[in-house]
Amino acid sequence: MNRVDRLFGIVTLLQSRKYVSAERISEKFEISVRTVYRDIKAIGEAGIPVSFEPNRGYFIIPGYFTPPVSFTLEEANTLLLSQSLIGGFGDRSVQATFESAITKIRSVLKQVDKEKVAILDESIKLQLPERLTFEFEYLAQIQHAITEQTQIKITYQSLKDERLERIIEPIGLVFYAFSWHLIGYCQLRKDYRDFKVERIEKLYKTSCPFEVTQHIPLSAYKLPVNY
Repeated sequence: MNRVDRLFGIVTLLQSRKYVSAERISEKFEISVRTVYRDIKAIGEAGIPVSFEPNRGYFIIPGYFTPPVSFTLEEANTLLLSQSLIGGFGDRSVQATFESAITKIRSVLKQVDKEKVAILDESIKLQLPERLTFEFEYLAQIQHAITEQTQIKITYQSLKDERLERIIEPIGLVFYAFSWHLIGYCQLRKDYRDFKVERIEKLYKTSCPFEVTQHIPLSAYKLPVNY
C-alpha cells in the first residue's frame, strides 16, 4: 500500500470511530507508531482537523465532513449482523473486502449512531463448529470471474485424490452441506459440474471470455437431494 492510499485509509478509519489510538492505526496498517505520528501530521497539514484526547486517541473534529451517503441506525445494525455472518461463512478474501466496506459505512454514520453501533458490535457473536473453517482465499476471485464472465483455471483434488486441471466458466456459488461449491461449465467435460471450493488447490484468473454465450441460470442446476 502506498502512502497516499494509507493516508486515505487512516482518514476513513478516523471517520468510522469516535476515537482511534495510534496503536490501533499501527496494527491495522502494519506501520510503526512513529510513522503513525508522521501520517497524522500530514493529514493535519492537508487541512483535515485531526485532534487528540489523552487515553482515548485521535479523532476528526465533528462536522468537518458531510457524509455523501446516509444510513439509518437500523440499516447499519443489519450490516453489522451481516459482518458476523461473513466472518463465519466467508473465506479470507471476502472477509477482508467486507471489513473494508463496513469501515466506510461506519465513517458516514452520525456520531451518536457510531456509539450505538459500537455497543452492538460487542454484543453479537457467531459460534460455529471448529471444523467449519474456510482457509482458502478464492471466493472473491470466483465472484469477479462470474461478474466479468471470464474463465478460470483450477487445480482440483477429486474425491479419488486425483489432481485434476480444469478450465471453468463459473456461473455461481452455492453454500450447501456446510461447504462452498463452485458451479461452472467444464471445458473438458462440456457440461456443468459442481466443484467443492475447499478442494481447489490453485486458482488462476484469466482474461479469456466465456465461450458459451448463454449459460443456464444457477437456479436450473440440480443440486444433490441428499447431502
